[in-house]
Amino acid sequence: MNNEQQIDELLTKLIQEKDRVIGYPVAKDFDYSRLYEFLKHPINNVGDPYEDNTYKVQTHEMEREVVDFFAKLYRADPNDFWGYVTNGGSESNLYGLYLARESHPKAMVYFSESTHYSVKKNIHLLNLPSITIRAQENGELDYDDLENTLQLNRDKPAIILTTFGTTMTEAKDDVSKVKRILKKLAIQNHYIHCDAALAGSYGPFIEPRIPFDFQDGADSISISGHKFIGSPFPSGVIIAKRSLRDRIARGISYIGSLDTTITGSRNGHSPLFLWYAIKKMGVKGLEERYHHSLETAEYCKQELLKIGINAWKNEGAITVVLPKVADAIKKKWQLATDDITHVICMPNVTKDQIDEFIKDIVEEQKKSAQKETDALALQD
Repeated sequence: MNNEQQIDELLTKLIQEKDRVIGYPVAKDFDYSRLYEFLKHPINNVGDPYEDNTYKVQTHEMEREVVDFFAKLYRADPNDFWGYVTNGGSESNLYGLYLARESHPKAMVYFSESTHYSVKKNIHLLNLPSITIRAQENGELDYDDLENTLQLNRDKPAIILTTFGTTMTEAKDDVSKVKRILKKLAIQNHYIHCDAALAGSYGPFIEPRIPFDFQDGADSISISGHKFIGSPFPSGVIIAKRSLRDRIARGISYIGSLDTTITGSRNGHSPLFLWYAIKKMGVKGLEERYHHSLETAEYCKQELLKIGINAWKNEGAITVVLPKVADAIKKKWQLATDDITHVICMPNVTKDQIDEFIKDIVEEQKKSAQKETDALALQD
């Protein structure tokens, strides 16, 4: 097989598989053809996006606009916010924990058992002591367990990792409840990072509102760009307080800028693509996008219930949770599975896809029932 054939074969495979992704939070309904010309250029957003530097083939202006957009959406102090576009949620979480460690070097980290796997890895990388907190049945943080555990460690500063949309059930931790617990226990030295990878993009539109942003008590918030908004490559955004970022900034002479990010050279195309998407959608477009997904999720849940599947979802979630399905269905629809599985109704997921998914489950139910009948017949 020559190179051209290999490329053609890969493209065909990706096109086939793309329409059957309902188990991962990746939006695919995007069109960035207007930006294809930019792929001919070595765009590198080296350095701090808010500082000038000597490399000019960059998209820092767009990056700042992306950060400004989300800072406003998350009610950050207009005079005390900063951020940058990252390679994805894992880097964003690493940055939030890095700022937290530099603010409170002797702190203990608390995170839920439902927290994304990258958090444990990041805690290990930063060499931070940590305690895992129980999760409730729906995946949300167990606030009583958090309070009891904090009570035992009141002599230490606290770094608390909240999640706004857990991996399997899209549960959302209430930052204001966490803040109240810290106040009740008089733990003044603390830091709250909110991992809002999926749900952060539509968090402000959820009703009733679930507290998660800066006014609710967060010190930093991370989101993914390639999930709800959609992008041809993974990306993320970290929003933090500028006053905290200033503690770790240091000047690098040969680029003429501050070193404030995790990576030195950074993808300059990601901010451009995110900027283009949010400029086209705006806040209203994001809200409409969310309500469309919410409607599809409700439809999915009801259709599963009709065929006897014990499906459920958290309030305001676009993720439908159900018991594990047969391997053939899991493989076809690319379903992420633990003790449970889920369907994530991203904006591109259609009711026709849900209908086909339901049809597959019904067929599997029939096969299973037939096997039981045959087994009983053999016993007789």
